[in-house]
Amino acid sequence: MMYSEKVLDHFTNPRNVGELPDANGVGEVGNAKCGDIMRMYLKIEGEVITDVRFKTFGCGAAIATSSMATEMVKGRTVEEALQLTNKAVMEALDGLPPVKVHCSVLAEQAVRAALADYYKRQGIDPEPIVGTIQEIDHNAG
Repeated sequence: MMYSEKVLDHFTNPRNVGELPDANGVGEVGNAKCGDIMRMYLKIEGEVITDVRFKTFGCGAAIATSSMATEMVKGRTVEEALQLTNKAVMEALDGLPPVKVHCSVLAEQAVRAALADYYKRQGIDPEPIVGTIQEIDHNAG
C-alpha cells in the first residue's frame, strides 16, 4: 500500500498528540471492533480553538488523519472547524489509499464529536449545529 510523504510524516511525527487537561470539548469516535478509536480534545476560548490534542488507537492512516485534522482546526473558529470535511483532510495529506478513506471520515467525526461536547457544556443543543454522528456516517458512505 502506497502512502504519500505527508501521510508518512504525520504518522512518524504526529502533531498535537496527548490529552488536554483543560479541554472544554472532548469527543471520541470509532469502535474497538474495527480497531480505530480517536479521541479529540479541544480548548475553545471565545469561539476560537486555541489548543487541540488527540489520542488515536489505530493504524498509521488513522494517526496521520487525526494529526492533520488537529493541525487544520487549531487557531480556527468553531464555525470554521465545523466546515472540516474528510475530503479536505485527505487532500491535505495528498490522498489516502481507498481502503483507508474511512480513517479520514473518523477524523472529521472526532472533531465534530468534540465540538458537540463543547456545545453541550455551554448548554446549547448541538444537534442542529453539528448533526448526529449517524448523519455524518450516512453522508460519508
